[in-house]
Amino acid sequence: MSAKIDLHLHTTCSDGVCSPLEIVTKAKKAGLDVISITDHDNLAGIEAATEFGKQMDVEVISGVEISTDIEDKEVHLLGYFIDIYHDEFQKYLSFFRQERYNRALRIIKKLNNLGVYISIESVLKKAKSGAVGRPHIAQALIEAGYVNNFYEAFDKYLGNSSPAYERKIHLSPQSALKLIADAGGLSFIAHPGYISEKILLSLIDAGIDGIEVIHPSHNMNQVKYYRGIVNEYCLLSSGGSDYHGGKREDEQNLGKFYITRNNLEAMRKMLVKNSA
Repeated sequence: MSAKIDLHLHTTCSDGVCSPLEIVTKAKKAGLDVISITDHDNLAGIEAATEFGKQMDVEVISGVEISTDIEDKEVHLLGYFIDIYHDEFQKYLSFFRQERYNRALRIIKKLNNLGVYISIESVLKKAKSGAVGRPHIAQALIEAGYVNNFYEAFDKYLGNSSPAYERKIHLSPQSALKLIADAGGLSFIAHPGYISEKILLSLIDAGIDGIEVIHPSHNMNQVKYYRGIVNEYCLLSSGGSDYHGGKREDEQNLGKFYITRNNLEAMRKMLVKNSA
């Protein structure tokens, strides 16, 4: 039986609802053989998940999701096989987690000015020890009764065109690619269906290693298109469920969106080539 590999999962170390150990357990139940935890700006859950994964017979690959900015468009990059102890990478993550906190303060100030009274303390309770983000603010809004669900929170207050929106500080794609490569990793464009072909091609020119071909937001025509791009430019192919759980209502995606052992082996070969 062929392996099922999901390389895009989130835990409580960023904006997911499951702890690293819980996500391994869920992955096992969903029939997944290999996973990558790709928390936003955070590698904190990987060590424990890797050790627990050995007990559960689920291989855990180190991963991270980084926000970059190109032509005023937020573009997410996935880094795989990262050295989680790499000093420069850890310094970057620490800086951006602080920036996430500062951004949350600015959003809450805007909400308060709109007559929506939530506190940073209520948001941090949702984030726990993870990197704070808009999903945690959305949860606080739901709990306080200002909105009914996650989607209403973003539509009414937190979305990119909504009144409490605040931009994040981003790396340039080139800086992110260098950071990932220096930490021994491979870089992928996350859910490229959200970006233009022009931006996609500029990232290929910048030296991206691969594209996330399989993603819940991609229809079959997009999957076919990105597979064609991967083949044309000799890139690697990745994919996964982008599972967060909870208010995202994406439980059904676990075990449904995955790549194969051949895709993973191509990544490993690239790592060997890069280290030669």
